[in-house]
Amino acid sequence: MPGSRSPAERPASPPSPEPDPGECSEDAARLAGPAAGAPCRPALPAAGAPGSAPGEAPAGSAPRLALALGVLFALAGSGSSAAAVALPGLGTALDVPASATAWVLSVYVLALAVTTAVYGRLADLAGVRWPLVAGVVLMAGGALLGAVAPTLPVLLVGRVLQGAGAGAVPVLATALLSARYSGEVRAAALTRVAGVAAAGGALGPFAGGLLQTWVGWRVVLALPAVGLLLLPLIAPAAARRGRGGPFDVPGAVLVTACAAGLVLLVQSPAAGVTVALAGAALLAVGGSAAAVHLARTPLGFLPRRVLTSGAAVTAAGCAAVVPAGWFGLLLAVPDVLTARGWSPLLTGASLVPAAAVGLFASRYAGRLLARAGAVRTLALATALTVFALLDAAVAAAAGIPALLCLAVAVVSAAFSVGQPALVEIVGAAVPVADRGVALGAATLLFLLGGGVGTAAVAGVGALTGTAVALVVLAALPAAATLVAGVWSVRAARAG
Repeated sequence: MPGSRSPAERPASPPSPEPDPGECSEDAARLAGPAAGAPCRPALPAAGAPGSAPGEAPAGSAPRLALALGVLFALAGSGSSAAAVALPGLGTALDVPASATAWVLSVYVLALAVTTAVYGRLADLAGVRWPLVAGVVLMAGGALLGAVAPTLPVLLVGRVLQGAGAGAVPVLATALLSARYSGEVRAAALTRVAGVAAAGGALGPFAGGLLQTWVGWRVVLALPAVGLLLLPLIAPAAARRGRGGPFDVPGAVLVTACAAGLVLLVQSPAAGVTVALAGAALLAVGGSAAAVHLARTPLGFLPRRVLTSGAAVTAAGCAAVVPAGWFGLLLAVPDVLTARGWSPLLTGASLVPAAAVGLFASRYAGRLLARAGAVRTLALATALTVFALLDAAVAAAAGIPALLCLAVAVVSAAFSVGQPALVEIVGAAVPVADRGVALGAATLLFLLGGGVGTAAVAGVGALTGTAVALVVLAALPAAATLVAGVWSVRAARAG
């Protein structure tokens, strides 16, 4: 056509700059500085896009993508929240005792937790797209295998595969949004994901109860396979390339073994002495070997600059108390209501208002995160968790179901603002090249917090009662609120 040029005549597009491992977001000095000193240099805006993040996507695509990722997050969570309702039915069908069916949840949580850092590092090196696709496919395949399993051993194999795949979802969903958007758009997207995930967690027992009643336990276990339908919406938005480089296999194996030991130790109050000994052995051997390996390879699987980031480590520790409260209440509330004669379906229905609160909170949490800052938002989330646990303790002691429902709703709101605040702080405190593995390690601590919550309610509750156990558990978010509050004051003075 007149005026057009052939492909050979068109000027070549300038090559995309290679990512600098030392670069991080422009907020790194502000967030990390008060805690540990800025660990990296702020990344410069891309040429031709003043003031924007390199490769940033149009803001209009964020709400739909965040919704899809939130639903995927909720489906991964249904592997524990909804599956818990199916345990009695599958125990009867497979003719196994309740002590054996408990492993259906335990092996899933173990596999999910220990693979998060692996997926994060893979995303750093190879991009988000293919690790995320592989994880969702593995999650769906494991769920379907568990759903058709004729025996408990086959079911447990399926659950391990499902958990290993689900480990990709929490870390890569947040990594995808953190890389694709910035500023208030990113904050709104992260809070939408957390809100939908919290709503899914609250709806999980109710949805599991309905499916169990109508079609049986096998459909409940197959539910996460629906995640395959979301891949066409999510995969095209994920980066196909990372920074490249070799994958530190020995480091990954040692860190995973250490993480498995931590998870088993957290689960041991409910799982028994054998699990505690196995966890202690893995932690001792894997932890010492991992320490030696990481000292020799500072740029390996878990880079030294991630481990020494005071902001990232402090944020992960503070944020872990939110799932501790969340999972502690998800265990305590059904126990209290069941003791009062409530059916499982009615108990699940009592958690539905919490789902609405989580979604409502996510609509405004993005603005809160952008205006108040990530550290103050994290402090608010931990304070809300304290209130929820103390409210539930009063409700359990006085036998007031409405206060129990309020407690779950409040901690759902805390989750909706706390998890995005964690992602913002960690993403800003480490170099861009290490963001995936840093988010994976933070997610591991986040999930360990959930295990601590259930262990505290189950272990302390067996000795003192549920109300006292909830008060004891509230000490953790109270301490985190103090730390985050002092941190926010120092950050404000430094700013």
